[in-house]
Amino acid sequence: MLKWLWISFMALALSGCGYNTFQTTDEEVKAAWAEVLNQYQRRADLVPNLVNVVKGYAAHEKDVFTEVTEARARVGAIQATPELVNDEAAFQKFIAAQGEMTGALSKLMLVAENYPQLKADGLFRDLQAQLEGTENRITVARNRYIDTVKVYNVAVRSFPSNLTAMLFGYKTKPSFTVENEKAIAVPPKVDFSAPAPAPMPAPAAPVSGDTPAPAPGY
Repeated sequence: MLKWLWISFMALALSGCGYNTFQTTDEEVKAAWAEVLNQYQRRADLVPNLVNVVKGYAAHEKDVFTEVTEARARVGAIQATPELVNDEAAFQKFIAAQGEMTGALSKLMLVAENYPQLKADGLFRDLQAQLEGTENRITVARNRYIDTVKVYNVAVRSFPSNLTAMLFGYKTKPSFTVENEKAIAVPPKVDFSAPAPAPMPAPAAPVSGDTPAPAPGY
């Protein structure tokens, strides 16, 4: 009897000190982070096809292609696991790599602006729409992660739940900072509504038999 009373007392004590809150919010953080990783992977999967389509019209833009390919390789070299949210240094490295990927894709989209035929290519337009949709999903997933981490971190730092956190080893988790938010918050866009500039007319060729007018002074 005393055993069950002690167990009941401990359950009530842990509940009052935030133990159940940690169980819930920790799972929410994991789910939110998994969605962030899922959307970043979706973007990475689009990159090879997008680069190949642009290459078909702008093969000489080698520097841009190299930058995109290398940025994707750096992203792929980092193990994107749920444990990243428990390692501040690894988390920031991953986010920095994603920021470089965003910058490289923005340059690739700017290249497309110079090629009207590329912008009219159906496959390119489809890939660009998928990329823009994915960037929007990344923003939504990232905001959800920020919100869930905020709730979790407040519980870790607040009394008396901080005592439970120390007892069971719960620590604050990293979130997006102002610096890396600026780097990745703006999705690359291409404005297909702007008409291509009209080509300059070629100078008229002289009609055979016409005598050029003499220059002044002669």
